[in-house]
Amino acid sequence: MLDLSLVIAAYLLGSISSAIIVCRLMSLPDPRTQGSNNPGATNVLRIGGKKAAAITLLGDSLKGFFPVVACHLLDRSELVFALVGGAVFLGHLYPLFFGFKGGKGVATALGVQFGLSWTIGAAVGATWLFMAKVANISSLAALISMSLAPLYIWLLWPSAELIVMQILVTLLLIWRHRINIENMLKGGEGPISKSPGD
Repeated sequence: MLDLSLVIAAYLLGSISSAIIVCRLMSLPDPRTQGSNNPGATNVLRIGGKKAAAITLLGDSLKGFFPVVACHLLDRSELVFALVGGAVFLGHLYPLFFGFKGGKGVATALGVQFGLSWTIGAAVGATWLFMAKVANISSLAALISMSLAPLYIWLLWPSAELIVMQILVTLLLIWRHRINIENMLKGGEGPISKSPGD
């Protein structure tokens, strides 16, 4: 019962959209109707500036982080870690409270990875920062860092359940970025401050 409660709570927490809440509190346009129409930090940066984007990024990351940390504190199995991490990510992508139309999940996935282990989160985060610096394209940095995440988990916490969870998260994240991928192939994906990313 505790394990099921953790999974459900993780999904419900993931369903809280930081972007929409931040924009409402700061009297900004609904991110689902502006820019890339995506309720995520990069789109909030576009329509509301750095402060709003930073708060959104922090909120989306923390909601991925805390449910996984709870699994540590409650000494749950690796299967429960995987189910909880997957549930909070799905909550962000398909939020119960916002018509099942959510963001692309990069910040929430990173929060899950930091919740698993600071070394896993740091590896993925450092990859994102490096690619963002080199390519200056948010979506490309996200796709590469999250594509390498299963490898980092295999190296740092070789659990079959966690690796499978991360592979599924990565595949969903790639699917959610399919328009960005099309734009990159056409040479139309702009820099981080302007790209239709997360």
